[in-house]
Parts: sequence; structure tokens; C-alpha cells
Amino acid sequence: MSEQTSNTPAAEGIKLNGLYAFKEGMATIYNEKGEAIPVTVLRFENWKVSQIKTNEVDGYTAVQVAAVSKKAKNASSAEVGHLKEAGFESGAKYVKELRLEQLPTDLKVGDSLSIDSLVKGDVVKITSKSKGHGFQGSVRRWNFAGGPATHGSKFHRRPGSSGNRTWPGRVMPGKKFPGHWGDENITVRNVVVIDVNAADGVLLVKGPVPGSKNTLVKLVKE
Repeated sequence: MSEQTSNTPAAEGIKLNGLYAFKEGMATIYNEKGEAIPVTVLRFENWKVSQIKTNEVDGYTAVQVAAVSKKAKNASSAEVGHLKEAGFESGAKYVKELRLEQLPTDLKVGDSLSIDSLVKGDVVKITSKSKGHGFQGSVRRWNFAGGPATHGSKFHRRPGSSGNRTWPGRVMPGKKFPGHWGDENITVRNVVVIDVNAADGVLLVKGPVPGSKNTLVKLVKE
């Protein structure tokens, strides 16, 4: 594996308005006052700039970044050709982008994304995929109250009436029904970055982050 595709986090490199990291789990740290702060630990990989998108060519301004090399057998010739200039000889598992209002002047393909794009005290919005819970009933999925448990009610955890009368004679869009619960993109705003450890490639953010371990998390400055 070449130096450009290693998984060593980039302590130096370009700084953008956000970054991508992977969820590790939760922990508790203590501030100077001795107060306990619940934090989520995020692991930062070595992200490389794989494409620079401009208004003239693409209709919007963004930086495409890639991380974690694929096995050669799992990469198509198209992605190999696209990512070769960034240093990925066999494609990358993760290819994402960060939208910018203005591109850095010295930006070029192959540059590393710096973990110092975020610093302690930054307020960010985070987006990640929540845990999937499979098919669930309306009581668990939507916190419906359900019916009486005794006295022969025969109405316990059912969703209840869902239709209308002759008019409009249909179920209205957005009606809460049983169905697949979770496994959807969730965005949480006003999340505070508690600490950034560039040497270990670790970020700490205050509070919970949607998803399970190794979930990809997008962090963008508010």
C-alpha cells in the first residue's frame, strides 16, 4: 500500500468546513470544573481529495474526498481510473463530498484532509445513519399508547382506525403505520466538538451520535 492510501490520519493538510469520521462508541470525560460530559468518540481516517467540483463544470462547488483502499478484485475500472490520481490504485471504499461556498486557492487532487478542519469548541451539525430495527409495529415505532390490557378489550397493540369516510375515501399521506424502523439518515444540529486529538486521529463530540460502531459520520460547521 502506498503512503497516500495508508490509514494514518492526516495531522497536516487542507482545512475545509467539515470532515468525515467513523463512530467508535461513547465515553465520559471531565472538564476543568470536574463536571462529567458524555461524549461520542469518532475515528478519523486519512481522507484524500479525489475530485474538485466547480460551478462552471458541475453547477456547484464542492470537494470530493475518498478514504480506505478497496481490494483490487472489488474495484471497477471506472473507479480505479477516477481515483488513481488521488493515490488509490484499486479504488476506495468511501467516496464522499463536502460542499463549499468558495474553494481553497491551493487545493489539488491528492491533498490530504486535515483533522484540524475542526477544533475544540466548534459547533457542528452531524449526519449519520441510525441503527436499523427491522419491521416494527406502530406502538414501538411511533410510541402509540395501544388499548386496554384487560377486560376482554381485544385491542392491545393495534394501530387503530386509519381511513376516512366516503370523502376523501383514502388514507392520507404521512399516516403513521407499522413498517421499517430506523436505518435512515439523521441530522443533529448544534453539536459541540469537545476535543480533537490529531496524534491519535480522534475527535470527541458532546452527546450521542446516531448509528452503531463504524458508522460513517459527516460533521459540518454550523
